[in-house]
Amino acid sequence: MTDNVQSVGLPDERPPANTVGPIAWLRKNLFNSWYNAILTILVLGLLASAIPPFMNWLLFRAHGFDATSTVCRQDAGGACWGFISEKLRFIMFGMFPWEQQWRPLVTIAVFIALLVASCDRRFWKPWFGLVWAAGLALVAVLMWGGVFGLTYVENTLWGGLPLTIILSVIGLAVAFPVSILLALGRRSNMPAVKVLCVTYIELIRGVPLISLLFMASVMLPLFLPNGVSIDKLLRAQIAFIMFAAAYMAEAIRGGLQAIPKGQYEAADGLGLGYWQKMRKIILPQALAVAIPPLVNTFISFFKDTSLVIIIGLYDLLGTAKAALSDPSWRGFYREAYLFIGVIYWIFCFSMSKYSQKLERDLNRGHRR
Repeated sequence: MTDNVQSVGLPDERPPANTVGPIAWLRKNLFNSWYNAILTILVLGLLASAIPPFMNWLLFRAHGFDATSTVCRQDAGGACWGFISEKLRFIMFGMFPWEQQWRPLVTIAVFIALLVASCDRRFWKPWFGLVWAAGLALVAVLMWGGVFGLTYVENTLWGGLPLTIILSVIGLAVAFPVSILLALGRRSNMPAVKVLCVTYIELIRGVPLISLLFMASVMLPLFLPNGVSIDKLLRAQIAFIMFAAAYMAEAIRGGLQAIPKGQYEAADGLGLGYWQKMRKIILPQALAVAIPPLVNTFISFFKDTSLVIIIGLYDLLGTAKAALSDPSWRGFYREAYLFIGVIYWIFCFSMSKYSQKLERDLNRGHRR
C-alpha cells in the first residue's frame, strides 16, 4: 500500500529533519536570535566555571560524616559533613530532651502524613477534618507530654523543624477560613463590615511581619492584667495567623473579582441565599482561580517562620545558627546553610508542584 501511495507522487508527510529533535529545540529556544545565542553561551560559560569547583567542594574533596572538626580544618578544601552528623539532632529538634527526641520525629511524620493525605482529593470529605483534629491532638500529646507516661517538655525547649512545621501548618490552617471571611467582608455591601475588613487588611499588610512579632512579644504583655500571661509560642502563632490572613484575603478577593457577574446572577436566579451562593457556586470557583497567589503566600509564610528567632524561639534556621556557635565547629556555615536550604527547598518545591497539579485537575491553569 505504501509503495502504491509513493508511486502516485504524494509528498512525504514526515516533518523536515531540522524541525524536530534536540537540535531543533536548541535552535528554537536557545539560539533563535543573535542576542539569545550570546546569552546562552555566556550562561554555559558561567556554569562551566562554577559547577566543577562546587562539585569538587561538595563531593570529591569533601570529608565524610565521621570527620572531626580538627581534620576538616587541616584540609579546608572540601565540605565537612561531619558537622551535619555531629549537629543533626540539635538542628532538627533544638533543645528537646535528647532521650525524648523520638517524639518530635514522630510529630514530623504525623504532619507529613496529614499533608500528603490532604493532597489527595478523595480525602476532601467532612470526616477528614476529624482526622486532622486527631492528628493535632496527637502532636500536642507528643510535644508537650505530661500524659501517658511521657515526660512534660515546655515549649520553650521546642525548636528545629517541628517548630517550623507547627507554626506554618497551624498558622495557615487557622488563617485560611479567617481570610475567606475578610475577603467576603471587603466586598460586602454593609459599610461597617467593609470598613473593618479593609482597615484590618491594609493595616496588617502595611507593616512588616517582624513588627507584629515584636508587638506580640513585647507590647502585648504590657496590656494584659496583672497575673495574666500568654505563652510566647502562642503569641508568635497569633502574629503569624494575623499576617497570613491579611495576605490570603487579598488573594481570595482577587479570585472573587475574577468570577463573571453571570455566576452571581445565576445563583440569585436559583433562589440561593448569600451563604449558599458563596459556598456552592462562587467560592469554589474563586479559590480555584486564586491557587497561584495562595500557594505563593504559603511558600513565603513557611520561610518567614525563621523570623521567630528575634523573640527567642529557635526554628530550623535558628537552630542551625545556634549550632555554629559551638567553638569546635565555628566557621562551617556553608554546610549548615546548604543543609537547611535543601530542607526548605523540598517543602517549598513540593507545594509549588502540587499547586500546578491542582490547577491542571481543576482545569484552571494557563496553558502555554
